Amino acid sequence: MLYIVSTPIGNLKDITLRALETLKTVDLIAAEDTRHTKILLDAHQIQKPLTSFFEHNQIKKAGHLLGLLKAGRSIAVVSDAGTPGISDPGFLMVRLAQENNIPITVVPGVSACITALTASGFPTHRFAFEGFLPPKSGARRNKLISLKEEKATLIFYESPHRLLRTLQDMREVWEDPTIVVARELTKKFEEIRKDKASRLIDHFTLHAPKGEFVLLKS
Repeated sequence: MLYIVSTPIGNLKDITLRALETLKTVDLIAAEDTRHTKILLDAHQIQKPLTSFFEHNQIKKAGHLLGLLKAGRSIAVVSDAGTPGISDPGFLMVRLAQENNIPITVVPGVSACITALTASGFPTHRFAFEGFLPPKSGARRNKLISLKEEKATLIFYESPHRLLRTLQDMREVWEDPTIVVARELTKKFEEIRKDKASRLIDHFTLHAPKGEFVLLKS
């Protein structure tokens, strides 16, 4: 059995009883970062074998994990935070399991994009999760241009070192729209700001961006 297990996006208490039970009973946990996952396991007194499964080794490692699944082993796939497969490793194992008739169980939980959407005050009846925008300015601006007429609430992930450049492109391409910036969700320094892109640029120019960011536009 392959388990896709959601884990907290910050606050270690944001994990379901079912997720804890699953992590306690599987034979192996495939983690995006074993050091990060060990902190979670230690917090809940769980001792299980860990193996790394991340973006740059997932193609090579997936075959090994599939062999274990075919041999009857149970494996839980976890990412550093949130639900595996949402801008994280995970979808490849799901696809391989489906192709090889391996049973799959998803253990749902928190997700940064849904948490930010809920707190944004933007319409939630229709939304589009776009993941990370392209890192290069030209490609990023072209993507924003393609989304200019989109009526759904748009959700993006962004890294701190690209935040200002992304906000600047949003200001220019979308003519200074109102943006929600959600930072460090569920953590000690959680911050949710809703303002014009230009004023958000001013703020994060004075206060260097730190942590994980979700950007939303409606």
